[in-house]
Amino acid sequence: MNQGTSTSSADPESVAIGPSAEGDLPAIVDILNYAIVNSHATLTTHPTSVAERRDWFEGFSPTGPHRLLVARRGSQVLGYATSQPYRDHEGFQETVEVSIALDASSRGQGVGTALYRALFECLAGEQVHVALAGIVLPNDASIALHRKLGFSEVGTFHEYGVKNGQYVSSVWMERLLPGH
Repeated sequence: MNQGTSTSSADPESVAIGPSAEGDLPAIVDILNYAIVNSHATLTTHPTSVAERRDWFEGFSPTGPHRLLVARRGSQVLGYATSQPYRDHEGFQETVEVSIALDASSRGQGVGTALYRALFECLAGEQVHVALAGIVLPNDASIALHRKLGFSEVGTFHEYGVKNGQYVSSVWMERLLPGH
């Protein structure tokens, strides 16, 4: 799936969104490591390596409910969006947990919106009833993005995790997918 989306009227280069490729993994790891070191967006505390993320990467497919889409401008990876199993239990077969991460220089340009829209277009043909997102607080931009794309707040887990010696909370949001 390739969708060209202009991220800025001043930027003539379009953003292509499609399934991830093996060569995207180093850039995905760089984006993840930036978030690990510079934010609470992930509760992971130590940077990871390409080798450590390989099993995670191989859990995605170009078809089916578990996808990894990448936004690119030329050969540069701007961000990625995933739909992963929520839990390893048969009762959750039609539930996915979604997440998104962007390169710091690509935020606020519509890349996240385009990535999530493409992901939900892919999921529309799959046996997925609900998408869940857990957002570590504070993260107003991510909450706004999820609301913009039809998510509603379910509740907050207060001080349920620890990162860098601090308790952190997380808001959980859901989006029921039409037709399922």
